[in-house]
Amino acid sequence: MHRDTALPNFRLEPGVSIAQTQPQAQVAVTLDSPALQVMTDLTTVTAATTHPSTSLRQAEQMMINQGVRMLFVTSDMPALEGLITTTDLAGDRAMSVVAERHVRHDELRVSDVMTPLSMLDAISLDSLQRASVGNAVATLKRLGRNHLLVVQAATPQTPLRVRGIISRAQIERQLGAPVEVTPIASSFSEIERALV
Repeated sequence: MHRDTALPNFRLEPGVSIAQTQPQAQVAVTLDSPALQVMTDLTTVTAATTHPSTSLRQAEQMMINQGVRMLFVTSDMPALEGLITTTDLAGDRAMSVVAERHVRHDELRVSDVMTPLSMLDAISLDSLQRASVGNAVATLKRLGRNHLLVVQAATPQTPLRVRGIISRAQIERQLGAPVEVTPIASSFSEIERALV
């Protein structure tokens, strides 16, 4: 076809619908399967993000609308500042901030309860490529976390970046079995928050 040739067109009739995104087929895995099979790859799935000034109610609604339990927090995309999970929305940290500041829960913002960048646990994409699902589960259990960030090394073309997410919920869906993770405080500030 010549580049100046117009394409054939037609009029739409009632009954036409809009294509909906289809969730990728969940591959059944075992603890011996390659860990990459349970990683959400952010080069193929758009990262769910929010701004630090977003209210907790808005963040919760965003999670519901996007079908996720975690949002990356960023003021200036793609620079990562932290993350917020469903647990953070009504957890102990939120209640502590309410008590400390004498504010109502609906006045809290994502920045008040998010896990800052300096507190995020990550593993390298290189190590994950050589790991099994069992290794990923063991890491989540050791850290007492529901999410684990997978970081890709910097190259001359790209900076160090979060390439994927390992989620306990995702692993449970693909394994077809629960994964018990006991939360563990990893810093003095987390221990202090738990005691307040």
